[in-house]
Amino acid sequence: MDLNRFSRSEILIGKIGLEKLQKSSVIVFGLGGVGSYAAEALCRGGVGKLTIVDFDDVSESNINRQLHALEATIGKSKTELMAERMALINPEAEIIPIREFYSPDTSDFLLAGKFDYVLDAIDHFTNKVYLIKSCINKGLPVISSMGAAMKLDPTLIRVSDISETSKCRMARSMRKLLRKEGIESGVKVVYSLEEFPGFTNGTPPGSVTELPDGRGEWSRRVTLGSMSVVPPIFGLTMAGVVINDLL
Repeated sequence: MDLNRFSRSEILIGKIGLEKLQKSSVIVFGLGGVGSYAAEALCRGGVGKLTIVDFDDVSESNINRQLHALEATIGKSKTELMAERMALINPEAEIIPIREFYSPDTSDFLLAGKFDYVLDAIDHFTNKVYLIKSCINKGLPVISSMGAAMKLDPTLIRVSDISETSKCRMARSMRKLLRKEGIESGVKVVYSLEEFPGFTNGTPPGSVTELPDGRGEWSRRVTLGSMSVVPPIFGLTMAGVVINDLL
């Protein structure tokens, strides 16, 4: 066998499996601590066409958990950084970076291509619901990341249908929101069984900051704590599910 960048993959999944991945098209929404690792794992896994979507630039606070975040990349576009990195991993892959904020206004444009799988690694609840609903309506396989913040134990990460999730605050909120859209099940998610830490005087740990929402406006958001281990494993797990499903 010719020793090339995918020779070890070919030993495991065979030439036919490798060709199947090379012909696949996947889109990743969100390139933070979860999505950046998912996108790179798909690229290293041999997926031939990858569309990556994020509106944000790297900030110093991203360095503790996001793949593209370094001292030298602060202030640079996450999509452009990831596209450059992925092109170095597999120059033959088609990498399409889109600097855009996913919302109901941009959904049709961003989902207009032919995709074999959709990865949801965004953290805006309303837009997550809209993305999942849009994928279901379009018949697109989708996997969604639930809450990776405020977690320390990587052994408690699980994959299941959203209807079977428990102990995850984001999954609980998403179940309620999706139920209002007539969606009770049929959505694959990555989540954690680790209990969310208790609040002090009813206030979540962290700080309330004013952040850009991607549409030229600012919104208040509680910044939750996050470490270097759990968000990346969420992303790698999502990529693993996608690769297995594609095969």
